[in-house]
Amino acid sequence: MWVFQEQVNGKNLTDIINTQHENVKYLPGIKFTPNVIADPDLTHACTGSTLLIFVLPHQFLGRICPKMDTVAKGCRAISLIKGIEFNDRGPILISNMIKEAMGGMDVSVLMGANVANEVAKDDFCESTVGYSNSANGATWQRLFDCPTFRIGTIKDVAGVELCGALKNVVAIGAGYCDGLGYGGNTKAAIIRIGLKETIKFCKMFFSGVRDDTFFESCGLADLVTTCFGGRNRKCAEAFAKGEGTWDEIEKKLLNGQKLQGTLCAKDVMVVLKTKKLEKEFPLFTRIYEIAYEGKAPSTIVQL
Repeated sequence: MWVFQEQVNGKNLTDIINTQHENVKYLPGIKFTPNVIADPDLTHACTGSTLLIFVLPHQFLGRICPKMDTVAKGCRAISLIKGIEFNDRGPILISNMIKEAMGGMDVSVLMGANVANEVAKDDFCESTVGYSNSANGATWQRLFDCPTFRIGTIKDVAGVELCGALKNVVAIGAGYCDGLGYGGNTKAAIIRIGLKETIKFCKMFFSGVRDDTFFESCGLADLVTTCFGGRNRKCAEAFAKGEGTWDEIEKKLLNGQKLQGTLCAKDVMVVLKTKKLEKEFPLFTRIYEIAYEGKAPSTIVQL
């Protein structure tokens, strides 16, 4: 397992993981099995690999993929990364970025209602593998599926991946509601509108997105759990209460982890402005305006 090297109380994080079998900074209290080895050398860690699992902020892909040219021929990958990029034509899937950077490697995706600390504690949950190659989808299902982490599969990489990214944007809106003290009715309305705009966005920019994808764990289930828990909702609640800037709140509440919902909202807004679609997506637009343009959080209900 490649781990970005950093210091924790004067010690290398990788050394701590390999001796204590615990990531004391990002996942304290959860023990790893001894066969999980943390390696700070990315090229060494992936040498000869036949399967790769990408779990990192997508902003760092450009600098790490060139260092991974020592994988085995025919290596396959799966992405757990939640985010989007864009160009003049519209949004770009992170899985496609990995595929291109890794010489055409087949890339599946895994998304679902999976709050990390609950998964680590073996609380029962489900997740969804989105695949383009059915044999590879079956491989990833076999690798991840266990009694407490049940894996469904669907042939829809774009739909599964975009659900995983856009739910973080909707969760920012849900967090605004919590910070303002609004009740369950209001929050339910934001979630419903968010689901509607998510479906519309997916189908507008990617042909072949399946309706049933939105009823898998990656869709409605992930949207609900993220809007009631998780870092994006929590940070947006603090923002709506006036507890600081996004950077200040991130440093205070996330212990070095990155907030993805606000970044994704910004990327989505670039696409909407480029295509002049702001009025087609009033919730996504308002979430961005509150986050970056000084709109009052209370305007989340003025769509």
